This record gives sequence, structure tokens and C-alpha cells, in this order.
Amino acid sequence: MGAIPTQRETISRAPDTPAHEGASPCPVVRTTLPGGPLAPGAARRFLRAALDAWAEEAEPGTFTERLAEDALVVVSELVTNAVVHAGTDVDLVCRLREADDEPPGLLVEVSDHHPSRPVRDDTSERVYGIPEYGRGLRLVAALCTAWGITYRTATKTVWAQLPLDGATAVADGIEAYDGEDVRYGGAGGDGLPGPEPTAFTEPGRGVPDRDWRGRGALSFLAEASDLLAGQLDEDLVAALTGQLLVPRLADWCAVWLEDEATGWYGPETAVATGPRLARVWHGSENCIEELRRVLEKDPPLLPESVRSRAVPVPWPGEALGPRGATGAALAYRLIAGGRPLGTLVIGRAGLPCFPDEVTGLVEDLSRRVALAIGAARQYARQATISRVLQRGLLPGAVAEIPGVSSALVYEPSDKGGGPSGDFYDLFPAGRGRWCFALGDVQGKGPEAAVVIGLARPWLRLLAREGYAVADVLDRLNQLLLDDATEASDAAARALVAAGAPVPVADGGPNARFLSLLYGELVPFDGGVRCTLASAGHPLPLLLGPDGDVQVVAQPQTLLGVVEDVTYGCGTFELRPGDTLLCVTDGVTERRSGSRQFDDGDGLATALAGCVGLSAQLVAERIRTLVHDFGRTPPEDDLALLVLRAE
Repeated sequence: MGAIPTQRETISRAPDTPAHEGASPCPVVRTTLPGGPLAPGAARRFLRAALDAWAEEAEPGTFTERLAEDALVVVSELVTNAVVHAGTDVDLVCRLREADDEPPGLLVEVSDHHPSRPVRDDTSERVYGIPEYGRGLRLVAALCTAWGITYRTATKTVWAQLPLDGATAVADGIEAYDGEDVRYGGAGGDGLPGPEPTAFTEPGRGVPDRDWRGRGALSFLAEASDLLAGQLDEDLVAALTGQLLVPRLADWCAVWLEDEATGWYGPETAVATGPRLARVWHGSENCIEELRRVLEKDPPLLPESVRSRAVPVPWPGEALGPRGATGAALAYRLIAGGRPLGTLVIGRAGLPCFPDEVTGLVEDLSRRVALAIGAARQYARQATISRVLQRGLLPGAVAEIPGVSSALVYEPSDKGGGPSGDFYDLFPAGRGRWCFALGDVQGKGPEAAVVIGLARPWLRLLAREGYAVADVLDRLNQLLLDDATEASDAAARALVAAGAPVPVADGGPNARFLSLLYGELVPFDGGVRCTLASAGHPLPLLLGPDGDVQVVAQPQTLLGVVEDVTYGCGTFELRPGDTLLCVTDGVTERRSGSRQFDDGDGLATALAGCVGLSAQLVAERIRTLVHDFGRTPPEDDLALLVLRAE
């Protein structure tokens, strides 16, 4: 194995030196990952796929499982460091230097776009507010034959090379986990520590499992990161933390969370309202409730000067019975984004103190737990904001129309992207008229909310001012075009002020595209006169009492796309028993493999089977058919409006 360069030696390279020396043409894969908590897991999956692909073409035995395990740990640590310290997108490059290269090995390069921030060295003081650290470059040095750092004008690259045979210094144990008075249960095939409750041996008895402390502990952290990063509920994160720690590293654990009250100005003004015991976990279920009762009386109060290091806390002996009369308990503050989120407490009976190996491992895990809790809270805040916006963008109730029954289905897709792009309205317009609208904005989230917040009030205003259906669409189209132009001009002025080039207009984020079905209802003796128009929207269908289905509008251009376009409309009568169905494209374009719900007039066929049903039953039947069409839940927002003349 070649000599391992120190960090000082590698940083002293000239700025124009390549990230690695002796490079030659070789198999290479690359990707760019968003700089968030899911990046390390995505990097591991990407590298594993590359190794599997290379192994299929290589001689048997070229790639060992040990190489794969070491490579996954290294890429996880390098990407974690880049995410924590830079916060930018991360570029990952993996090169296979084969036997005829000098030296052969697997080269991993991780680049971020904030080179002014140096990577973390374990000897440096830890900074308050950093949500997570990996094991640092000391781990990389232990697993690799060489590593280095290259600074360029806009990027910083940390690279590491692993030998193909996987023979590294890690067999002697990583220093942070290298102790003589502790061992962990046998590692399973997944590299996690064994589940036996008696994971520790008494001093002088048993042989420490050094290989687990080196590789298994690191794999445990990597797998724990994957498990925690995918959770979007902080209470579930607390529950998973207990299952990760007990009985592997402790007899019991407890997680307190600082509940927050959000101020008027958003999540940035959230203030802690006190600790809440979110989870208690014990190896014996019989002890959980009594342990919870005792712990709730006395939440751990750690000084502000404590960051993430372990702090001894009183042992709750009264809750654990004779076998747990004595033991050691440690508390860790959970900090992410500079804000304390809670406290993690672990305990082990019969020990005067925890071994340093366990203390360091749980400290690393606590940082990952804090990062997962912080991400879950951010998601919860965003979801709350989206719900509030969604409620404000839709009517509180729909109007009742004489001689007409109505039913509505509205199901925004839940993908965390913000408010839905679909909207609806049914309101009185005065002088014996009622108006209805079903619309779909390009995209979703804040941009969609802007368009809906602009379009729906103007629809009501124009209708109540007495404008006809076609005139309403003409004016709304011009309004959207004017608004998009003003937004583009404002963005261009901001770019000019910042000295940046102004992009050519291409219908980008300032575009205001809207598909809309808008109609007016006027009841009369014997029925309802309906005038409606479709602007880039799925066309409405009319179901007669005899089962006949027909289209009752003409296709026209989307709103907010073409200047000086003139919209038209059509008028027909709804007689008793007639049913009008209006839907968004989440219904017509519902997918099942390569097929869509409306292929072969699928929607008309479905409506034809609703003869004699009430408006509510028609809406429910169509909704059920749309959901049952595919094996997975709908990916788009669903909205449909049914109007039936009585």
C-alpha cells in the first residue's frame, strides 16, 4: 500500500494541478447531486450501480465486496462533507484505473462550488450549528492509498483512490473506535452490528471485534443515514433512532424534541416552546412506560456551551428495577441549522461509564438524527404553508343554483411541490346568472399560486360587471400577458442592476399559462341555459337521459400565450336529466403504462355508464374509475365538476 499523504501536503498542490496524478483513459461515470440530506444516499446508490456494471465486464474476482464496502463509505463521507460545508450541488466522478494503469484502483472525486470553505479535519474545533459531520478525512486516509484536495477557480475537489483488492489500513481499526474493553455483537451480512442485547464484554473477557469497529461501525452510520434521511416526520425519526440504538449500543434511549411556535413572519421566526418527550425505547417492553414516567419528570437541561458532545446525566434507577439499579446515561444535544432541536439520551445498565468507542459512534449518529429532524421540520413547514395558500386560493363554498345540483371532486397531488395548479369556482354573478370555472395553471407551487390568485378574483369581478363569457376570456388573456411582461421587465432590471446578462425571453418562469373552462348558467322554466368556452382545456361532455354523450365546446388557445386572440363561446340548454361533466387533464391524462384514461374516448364511455345517477354519484363514479385505472396513485392533480339539471 502506498504512503498516505497528509492533508497539509495535499492542500499545498498548485491550483492547476489535476485532481489526481497519472491519469489515463479509463472507465468513468459522473453525476450531479443536489446539495441536500439525500445526497449521500444517492451517491452510494450511484456508485454501487457503477461497480455492478463494471464487475459484469471484468474478470471474476477483480472487484471484491470489501472494495465495494470501502468505496461506499468513502463516497458517503466525501459527499457528506461537501453538503455540510458548501451546501451547493455536488459533482461526483468515479474512475476505474485498471491493472495496466499506474497505480491501479478506484478513483472517487467529489467537487463542490464553494471552494472558500475548507474541508473538515478531525483535529479542528467543531463549529456550533453544523448539522452533521462525517468521520472526516481521517477515515478517508485510513481506507485509501492516496487522497488529495484540488482548488480551482469555482470548485473544490476532494479525491480519494482505493486499491482494487481492498487491502487497507482499516483492518487495524479506526482510531475513534479502537478500544480493548468493548466489543459489538457479530456483524450480519448487511454490515450492521448484531442485535444481541449483551453487546459489551466485561474488561479482560472476550476478544474485541476489531473488524466490526472499523468497517461495520462505518457501514452502520451509512445505513442509518439512508434510513433517517428518507423520513419526513420528526416523530418517526425519533422512533427510528430508538430502534437503531437499542439494543445495539444501549439498553434504552429517549428523544426529547423542542416544539416550536412559528411567528407571523414565517419559519425563520419559530421559537422553542419547551421539550417534549417524543420517544422512549427499551430492550424490554415492560420497562418502557415506567421509564417514560420517570424521564418526563426531569427532562435533561444541557448548558448552551454544550454542542454535540456527550454529557453524563443522572441514572433513572427507580424505573428500571433491581437489574437496572446502576448504570451510565449520556445526553447529546441535537442541533441543525444553528438551532437546538432536542436531546438524545442513551443508557446502559451495569456500566460505570460508556466506552469512548460508543460515545463517538453515538455522537456521529446524533448529528445525522439532528439533520433528519431538521429536514422533517422544514418539510412540515413547507407543507403547512402550502395548505394555507391552497385554502386561500379556493372558494370557501360553492353556490347553490336553482334547478341545478352540483358535485365537485378536488384532489391535489401530494408531492411536496407547493399549492396545486388546479382550481375551481361556482358563484352568483347577479341578475339571475351563475358562473362556474375549472382551471389548470402551468406547473404548481408559488408560480401557480400567483396565477390562481390573479385569475380567480378577476373572473368574479368581470362576471359581476356583466361581461359575457367570451369577453371575460379576452380580458383575462390580456391581463395574464400584461402581468408576465411586467414580471419579466422587473427580473431583467434586477439582472442589469446586478451586472448579469439578461436572458432572451423563452416562456420561462415568468410565463403565465392557464387552461380554463368558463361558463355562465341562466335558469329558465324547463331548464338552464348554459354558455361556455374552453381555452386550452379538456372539453366538457354532456350526458343525456338516453345515455348519449356529446362534446359541447370547441378547442381554443391557452390563456396567457397569444396576444390579440379573440375567444368564442357556445350556448346550449340543460334539460331535466342532463348532466354536464367538466374535468382537468389530471383525469383525461391519468396513465396506466403507455395508455391514458381518455384514450379511445375513455372518459365519454365512463360517463355513458352514469345514466340516471345523481351529480354526486356521477362525480364519485368517475373519480373511482380514474383511481382504478392505474396501479399507482395519480401523479397529477385531479379536479372535476358535475352539473345536473333537475
